[in-house]
Amino acid sequence: MFPYTVLAGCLFSLSHTVSVVSSRSNYDGSPSSAPPFTIKPVTELVVVNKVIAPDGFARSATLAGGIFPGPLIKAQKNDNFSINVVNRLHDKDMPLSTSVHWHGIQQKKTNWADGASFVTQCPIPQNRSFLHQFSAPNQTGTFWYHSHFSTQYCDGLRGPLVIYDPEDPHQDLYDIDDENTVITLSDWYHDPTPKLNKIFGPITSNSTLINGLGRYPGGPKSPLSVINVEQGKRYRFRIIGLSCDPSYKFTIDGHTMTIIEADGIETVPETVDALPVLAGQRYSVVVHANQPVDNYWVRAPSNFANQTFAGGLSQAILRYNGAPDEDPSSTPGPYILPFNEGKLASLLSIPVPGFPEIGKADVHINLLATTVNGIFMVNNVTYHNPPTPVLLQMLSGAQHPSDLLPSGSVYELPSNKVVEITLPYTGSLFGGTHPIHLHGHTFAVVRTSGNSTPNFVNPIWRDTVSMGSKGDNVTIRFVTDNSGPWFIHCHIDFHLNHGFAAVMAEARDQLPSLNASIPASWASLCPSNQTSSQARLGSFNTTISHLGSFNKTTLT
Repeated sequence: MFPYTVLAGCLFSLSHTVSVVSSRSNYDGSPSSAPPFTIKPVTELVVVNKVIAPDGFARSATLAGGIFPGPLIKAQKNDNFSINVVNRLHDKDMPLSTSVHWHGIQQKKTNWADGASFVTQCPIPQNRSFLHQFSAPNQTGTFWYHSHFSTQYCDGLRGPLVIYDPEDPHQDLYDIDDENTVITLSDWYHDPTPKLNKIFGPITSNSTLINGLGRYPGGPKSPLSVINVEQGKRYRFRIIGLSCDPSYKFTIDGHTMTIIEADGIETVPETVDALPVLAGQRYSVVVHANQPVDNYWVRAPSNFANQTFAGGLSQAILRYNGAPDEDPSSTPGPYILPFNEGKLASLLSIPVPGFPEIGKADVHINLLATTVNGIFMVNNVTYHNPPTPVLLQMLSGAQHPSDLLPSGSVYELPSNKVVEITLPYTGSLFGGTHPIHLHGHTFAVVRTSGNSTPNFVNPIWRDTVSMGSKGDNVTIRFVTDNSGPWFIHCHIDFHLNHGFAAVMAEARDQLPSLNASIPASWASLCPSNQTSSQARLGSFNTTISHLGSFNKTTLT
């Protein structure tokens, strides 16, 4: 280990490179070949504004720890998390409030720590902080974190989170899995999101960044990320879709990839030569460095039109030890091992809950998404942020789903029931391939995109699924064993911002067990007029009386 380095008020542990080096954006915006910064699960995460130039174009960004991507949160199985998010934002051209969501962490009995603004908490105001304390029992794998306030993560607040398993059932398939084998794919915009949010239609990113570096058309020949490998070694690359909008086709010239994990769930190994990665999705793949010593292009073209690799666009470099320091001359393809989500299966054969037939779950919900003039609707309702977080409303004694705001966007789910959600893709839905993310759960994908036949035998379980294309009717199942309101939304952040979302208000009768873990600081994030008006709804005073000083100062 190198000595600890103080940056932007945080203490980061800088790990040295063993076999793979990922170039990144430095803190002053210049390129850096330093290895990635890592922090432990008990830490402080300071959110700041800083000017960076990951593709050669300098702009002010919103960053975790002052870097892009944010520092890797590196945990071990069954670690407890205690992450104090500190808001030191000051750039008035972008949002000054924030919140951080821990994508893929189920938050059992800690719904309040999920980080979804206006669903599970009020945003963290400028110059305030909020301590997220949670565990992730029996969860291991590849996750990430990002802002869940407006479209703020598109301005840069996003980073990787990995929970390592010392007893990984796949560990015999690879030799190297460390902080240097994490590969992030992200879009980058030269305009701040308040300007982009005014666009009701397609929004095209200026560049694609792989591990925080890239180039844009007509821009300078800025450095690209370099991934160094040793010939003969097998690498577990953890590929994370940090995207705000596009999906990517991830390939490595001359190499195949064996999928062993999807969204934190170990899979039966499946070998492909091209991997689609949607916003919010994660995969672990094993890549064998079994080719001649040379340089090979790593490619991540997006699903947008007119993609090109000219000038190094949408690319990084896989460099074997001993290869010259120069651009690759490798060529793409041929691609003969296509990805098929329907072929993915959980390694542990996780059983699908409920009767094995579409429509035969305890609760069936059809979420029909449509678009009119760039505004999204789910079952004819456009999601808007409620004035008070849904969790606070539920704790305050709202007794009927119709009492919960936003009206028409909240679905009440009884406890310990099998829920089936269908996601039909009709011709009235705009915007390409939509990744749908459910907070608080992994789910069985019993009908994947591109397949009309359901699979109840051993489907993949994940937390972010592609809706596919017109005519698909992706179907998922899960059990309501996690009390609280959980966001379900399109992970194209601009679509979420324009209404593509709903809330699953789950297991209301189990709220007392959730309530026991809520700290006083959670309620203090909300303006006093919100908490006091909610108190008048009924049982708020008794439900969260343990919050102590909060009751005394804000209940009127």
